[in-house]
Amino acid sequence: MARIPPTCPTVPPAPAEAPLAYSAEMSGTGLSANPRQYRKRLAEQSDDQIDTWASELMRDVVIRRGIVKVVDDFRSAARLSEAEFERVFAFGGGAPRTLGRDVAGRLVVPTISLWALVPGIRGLVPDSRRRLIEYLVANFNELVYV
Repeated sequence: MARIPPTCPTVPPAPAEAPLAYSAEMSGTGLSANPRQYRKRLAEQSDDQIDTWASELMRDVVIRRGIVKVVDDFRSAARLSEAEFERVFAFGGGAPRTLGRDVAGRLVVPTISLWALVPGIRGLVPDSRRRLIEYLVANFNELVYV
C-alpha cells in the first residue's frame, strides 16, 4: 500500500536562536508578555479605549464561559458588593428587575445587558478607571486565550 503524501509541507523546527513568542520583538507589536506589562500599557490608554476593551472582554468571556464568570470576575476586580453591583448595573441603564439568581443562588444579569456595567461604574465610582483596568488585568489569561 502506497503512503499518501502530506497535503502541506512539514515545517522544520525553529532554530535555537529564534526569538520566543513573548520576546521584545513580539511585545513591540502590541501584545503584552505578562499582566504587569499589560497593566502598564493599559495605563497609557484613553478612558474610551479602556471602556471599549472592558465591554468587549465581557462579551467575549460570556460567550465562552458564561454570565456567572463575568459577573463574579467584574465584582471581584472592581471590588463591588452585590448591592453595589446592582446599583452600578441600574445606574448604567440596566433594568433592575432583570437582575436575578441562578439555581445555585449566584447573581446574574441578562447577557445582552452587560453593556450597562461600564457606564454604571463610570457614573458611580470615583476610581472607576482603576477598577476597569483591574478587571482587564485580572482577565489577562482570558485575553491570551481569545
